[in-house]
Amino acid sequence: NATVMYHRVHGFHWNIVGTDFPQYHAKFEEIYNDVWESLDGLGESLRKVDVFAPFRLTDLAGMATVSDAPVSDYSHATLVADLLAVNAGVLASLGAAFQIASTSGSQGIANFLAGRIEMHDKWAWQLKASLG
Repeated sequence: NATVMYHRVHGFHWNIVGTDFPQYHAKFEEIYNDVWESLDGLGESLRKVDVFAPFRLTDLAGMATVSDAPVSDYSHATLVADLLAVNAGVLASLGAAFQIASTSGSQGIANFLAGRIEMHDKWAWQLKASLG
């Protein structure tokens, strides 16, 4: 889900149109850089529990539970609404993974996931606020 979000928001960064272009272009870049940097930690967390991290795009797409539907236009309102939905899916995945890590005593992984949850909560707040 994080990989889908990364690709989605990066595409939004490239394609945003409208009078608020500079602000959303920059905000989307901030989000995709953050999500990109998290992917390594997610993969390494899997390896810490002896699970091979998926890396093939077809595998990642098949595992995703968030929508990868086409957008109807590239205005900020459409893209932000879409990104909010994708972010909600990422938050759900992170929350489930956090519960597993916590109950299995994987405190380091739980801490990493808690940090990711905090960042995605921040993105949700900022995106919601931008819609008014």
